[in-house]
Amino acid sequence: MLIFLSAVFFLIVTPGPGVLSAAGVGAAFGFRVGLRYVVGLFIGSNLVALAAISGIAAVLLSQPAVRTVLLVCSVVYLTYLAAKIAFAGSKIAFIEAQNAPGIRQGILLQAINPKAYSVNIAFFSGFAFIPDNLILEAGVKLALIAMLWIPIHLGWLYAGVVLHRLDLAEKTQRRINYAMAASMLLVVALAILSMRGIG
Repeated sequence: MLIFLSAVFFLIVTPGPGVLSAAGVGAAFGFRVGLRYVVGLFIGSNLVALAAISGIAAVLLSQPAVRTVLLVCSVVYLTYLAAKIAFAGSKIAFIEAQNAPGIRQGILLQAINPKAYSVNIAFFSGFAFIPDNLILEAGVKLALIAMLWIPIHLGWLYAGVVLHRLDLAEKTQRRINYAMAASMLLVVALAILSMRGIG
């Protein structure tokens, strides 16, 4: 179980569309609005987890057309997000949006988030610690994931809020933008590799 918890922590805390966009919403719109978005991310993540548990995700992702559509949507969105970050100029801008995203946008992001599928399939197809009762094991895993998922995403949201409040030098702000953009491009590359490996 400790190995499972370690995997959950490191796979969730690393930059991906969910945590980076949570930080971006916090930076752009503040904690209260960002909290609604994180609720959407949480619901979406659990829907993806249920798809992984039930095998629906594996069946859908075994279809080349579905994989291709998901991959194209994800790569286009993540590349767009990386460009917004890199070319945001001298202001801190993890993402740039005119309207505050809410619960629905959080759910939709997870629906096209290749990291969510890859991570959840790994969580629920491996790390068996109650092999005699798969339903109980799935329930325990969902609870353990939530115990780590919630504070990690709230932490990223708060980090965005804090960065927004800081009066950083223009050079420092630009470096943060470049680092975040590079992280998003790495996520794009990993998404392509992981989606090619499924099926």
